[in-house]
Amino acid sequence: MLHRLSANLVLLLHFAFVLIAVFGAFGVLLDPRWAWIHVPVVVWSSVVNLAGWTCPLTPLENRFRAAAHGAGYEGGFVQHYIGSVVYPQGMPRRLELVAGVSVAVWNAVLYTGLWVWLSRGTSGH
Repeated sequence: MLHRLSANLVLLLHFAFVLIAVFGAFGVLLDPRWAWIHVPVVVWSSVVNLAGWTCPLTPLENRFRAAAHGAGYEGGFVQHYIGSVVYPQGMPRRLELVAGVSVAVWNAVLYTGLWVWLSRGTSGH
């Protein structure tokens, strides 16, 4: 029971990590200090996808699932939980590359917009 709960908590942490990578820039709008968390998450997320690495949270989740006598999964979190919905036959490597580039570009656009918005708001004072 404890191992299954731990596996599910790691899964939720992983999901939260993905949400922060994709939408965390909006948190920076509320509090710029949030960037100290968000930017490293974006960099890590992009690098993991572009390099084809497996996030360390995936083997941790799999260890907890095995200890709970459950089944783990091959590949990474994105491939298993997100890619399997989009590509039931298996997520192609190019989608990982697209995901890595998309997270980086999306956040670069948001941060550029934030920077422009803040610079316009402070330049008139």
